[in-house]
Amino acid sequence: MSLERTGWLLGPAVDEVRELARRATATDGVAPLSEQFLLDLDGERSSHLMAREGGRLVGYGQVAADGAVELVVDPDARRRGVGRSLVDAVLADEPGARFWAHGGLAPARALGADRGLEVVRELHRMARPVRAQDREPVGLPEGLVARSFVVGQDEQAWLELNATAFADHPEQGRMTLADLHERQAEAWFDPAGLVLVEDVSGDRPRLVASHWTKREPGSDEGEVYAVAVHPQVQGRGLAGPVTALGIGYLARTGARSISLYVDGDNDRALRTYRRAGFEIAATDVMLAHP
Repeated sequence: MSLERTGWLLGPAVDEVRELARRATATDGVAPLSEQFLLDLDGERSSHLMAREGGRLVGYGQVAADGAVELVVDPDARRRGVGRSLVDAVLADEPGARFWAHGGLAPARALGADRGLEVVRELHRMARPVRAQDREPVGLPEGLVARSFVVGQDEQAWLELNATAFADHPEQGRMTLADLHERQAEAWFDPAGLVLVEDVSGDRPRLVASHWTKREPGSDEGEVYAVAVHPQVQGRGLAGPVTALGIGYLARTGARSISLYVDGDNDRALRTYRRAGFEIAATDVMLAHP
């Protein structure tokens, strides 16, 4: 087996990695690479590791600029040390690397434990079916109104809200205009599914909250992609109604189930989502040296 590390993946290699991820997803029932890592397959922000046997791609790893890592091994090449070789190659260069194990699968946890890695973060996937009442109108406190995102007009205001609301979040709070444009170019992006809440009680409207929804074309499942509430209006009971606005949009446009991701230590968000009927369906874990 040969290992290659590069700062750039050429087109054919990107296609190989996507096919490898597809095969792993079909076998494991959980995707090994998250959205941002897939978007960064053909970018310069990450470094890439490829394991080959006889020229065939049997393993892949991506190391993000912040030290987060995602790995995938071909189902037909497992139990042959491919995953261990990828982990060791990453740790040799970056001892502080943090490895995502999506779905918290037992083999990934065992490999991590063998290398002295421990769980340092949990990310819950929560889900529930769409209910009839989800399609009903949502009331907002006086002075607040909801509208859809307007492409070419609302980007900067939304980025400022997002950065403020997620100032302590390791990924969401760092979203840039380029990141936003990447997602606007995706097939699932729908401006009407990015609901903005404005305070219109002053001289000019001020963006105070948003609910960005996501639904892949042809899928019956919608996603609570990101709910942002400005710290200045937190405590006014906005989280529930803002969450309901996005769920209502997904329900009215045909989604039959709703999912979302939330950090395991975000007690406030967990309470909000449980009140809205969501239950934990799976948990991703991040492994690192303690």
